[in-house]
Amino acid sequence: MASSLHRPSAVNVAALALGLAFLYLPIVILVIYSFNASRLVTVWGGWSLKWYRELFNDGAMLSAAWMSLRVGVASASAATLLGTLAAVALSRGGRFRGRTLFSGMLYAPLVMPEVITGLSLLLLFVATNAGRGFWTVTIAHTTLTMCFVTLVVQARLNGLDRSLEEAAMDLGCSPARAFASVTLPLIWPSIAAGWMLAFTLSLDDLVIASFTTGPGSSTLPIRIYSEVRLGVKPEINAICTLIVAFVAMVIVAASLASKLSNDRGENAAPL
Repeated sequence: MASSLHRPSAVNVAALALGLAFLYLPIVILVIYSFNASRLVTVWGGWSLKWYRELFNDGAMLSAAWMSLRVGVASASAATLLGTLAAVALSRGGRFRGRTLFSGMLYAPLVMPEVITGLSLLLLFVATNAGRGFWTVTIAHTTLTMCFVTLVVQARLNGLDRSLEEAAMDLGCSPARAFASVTLPLIWPSIAAGWMLAFTLSLDDLVIASFTTGPGSSTLPIRIYSEVRLGVKPEINAICTLIVAFVAMVIVAASLASKLSNDRGENAAPL
């Protein structure tokens, strides 16, 4: 009787299958057609690595991919640093003066349309006579992703037992040392998760980057969008497949690192 209660119904199985197909079937089709020998993406011409070879000979596409990776790493690192500091201020700073204004400005990119954010940043860079390129895109992506890091880290900080930090300070630690020795190791997984989220959002952004980029510094989404307007090239399937594989490897590595960290913590607990 108990086993039948936990057995999924046919409706649940069908809903799960349809949901997974909706999410992942387009990606599977993209990966399969990246090995298509035919130039026409709607016609299967057999298995081939032709378009991967074409991709590695396409300097413009590789340059755009390298630009996106550099912007993603730089903006995610800056957003993680600033977002973590903002989360600590909101979670541990108490009701300081200007807190409402600070949090409102911090979380504004969450609800602000990207077109408005991109246009406002463009006007800022034009007013300051800043040459648009790598650094302007990095600053724009940092502005966009910092609020997401703050949300992730602040949620973790709010769930921590503050008595651990208080105990460390009772034993003679300064607040800074208590944070570095006690709080930081506990929130490190959320900081890493915030970095990965910021990197993914930066890698995926098209609208804000199109406002803040300049000649010779196009990111990969801008390059792909400009190519797709003239027709889908099989090279685009190839580079998208490589990005999917890269992101999958990062997720697997992060999951394994988290599992190893949890296992070490469980093994160390009895001591």
